[in-house]
Amino acid sequence: MEKNLTTGSVFKTIVYFSLPYLLSYFLQTLYGMADLFIIGQFNGIDGTTAVSIGSQIMHMLTVMIVGLAMGTTVIIGRAVGARNHNLASIAIGNTITLFLTLSIIVSIVLLVAINSIVAIMSTPTEAISGTTSYLTICFIGIPFITAYNIISSIFRGMGDSKSPMYFIAIACASNIVLDYLFIGIFQLGAAGAALGTTLSQAISVIVSLIVIIKRKTGINVSQKDFRPQKKTMGNLLKVGVPIALQDGFIQIAFIVIIVIANKRGLNDAAAVGIVEKIISVLFLVPSSMLSTISALTAQNIGANEHERARQTLQYATLIAVSFGTISAIFMQFVAEPAVGLFTDDPAVILLGGQYMSGYVLDCIFAGVHFSFSGYFCAYGLSGISFIHNLISIIFARIPLAYLASKYFTDTLFPMGIASPVGSVISVIICISVFVWMNKHPDKLIHSISI
Repeated sequence: MEKNLTTGSVFKTIVYFSLPYLLSYFLQTLYGMADLFIIGQFNGIDGTTAVSIGSQIMHMLTVMIVGLAMGTTVIIGRAVGARNHNLASIAIGNTITLFLTLSIIVSIVLLVAINSIVAIMSTPTEAISGTTSYLTICFIGIPFITAYNIISSIFRGMGDSKSPMYFIAIACASNIVLDYLFIGIFQLGAAGAALGTTLSQAISVIVSLIVIIKRKTGINVSQKDFRPQKKTMGNLLKVGVPIALQDGFIQIAFIVIIVIANKRGLNDAAAVGIVEKIISVLFLVPSSMLSTISALTAQNIGANEHERARQTLQYATLIAVSFGTISAIFMQFVAEPAVGLFTDDPAVILLGGQYMSGYVLDCIFAGVHFSFSGYFCAYGLSGISFIHNLISIIFARIPLAYLASKYFTDTLFPMGIASPVGSVISVIICISVFVWMNKHPDKLIHSISI
């Protein structure tokens, strides 16, 4: 059932819509964390490193899929806001056609290139076998991962953020049970973690399809809607591709940092991998604000409520920055105990604590540019988000991480600082563009016509 998000209290609407979104992201993040936690109980550092490297690659693919699917959320959201059910139906049908084809192609290509990917990651020798097994199984499961995310994007575009939360909750519970089965009982190591993740995604997709068939959404999709339409495909890709590339480059930057850490040794590799998982939890609020702003602002644009769209950005940014500040302060005191939840190795705990203390500052600044990215995306200006992230990666994240690794060989703290510095650059660019937009409203052309 579609929901109107263009009336009532802006703050309450954000909270109402974002909480299920936040819980969905949290549950999805538990996938990788559950794998890492459970394999740490039954395997050594080599197994932990294999899963941390493999899951980082899968996380990059997943966020790129989510970014590409953002085009669906925006198009459907604007159609719902404008009460144009025909456009919403076409967008849904074209989305399914596009992503089904893309997922099969990507899966085949990655399976062929798997050995090269493991080598590019500078995977420690002890973890090569486990990483290869993990990625092989996960790459086969890419169509299931894709299916879940496009189904979620469709529901969120219609204003329903609760259903995706229920779907991922089922998948998360299944993943934990299957992890203990495959890793703990069958002793399959990293391969068991991948099997648990892939099968749980398949279960989630099956359940969501059953719900779609039985539920009346108010939007009917017919066979003709699956036929590719140039304008619809163009709009989906115009919003989705820059966001997917943006998220992809961000993840590539993280992977480059992991590669740098891998070259420092197994302990550094494990420490960085564990911290990336913990940070992914703290980034849930900024990420949920980005997606929430995109969906809410898209509906408000469709309803020609541009002032309400700006208020949505303001409230969401305040929420994200407040959470980021609290998290950054709190983590300064519990960084090492947090890392210690995933390993009992003193060296890894010490290094992880150092890396976390610097990296966690990024939660503050990321909350700002994530919120702006959602706002730009809803206006069809997702290219701006791509540009500011690319600039921050090229001029800050990667070069600073490399220099820190080279000149500070006994600590990971300086490497952790590279990410927040990059986010500061993004914030400056985003605020500058937003100010320009407000000063020149006559030049702001909505690049997506419905």
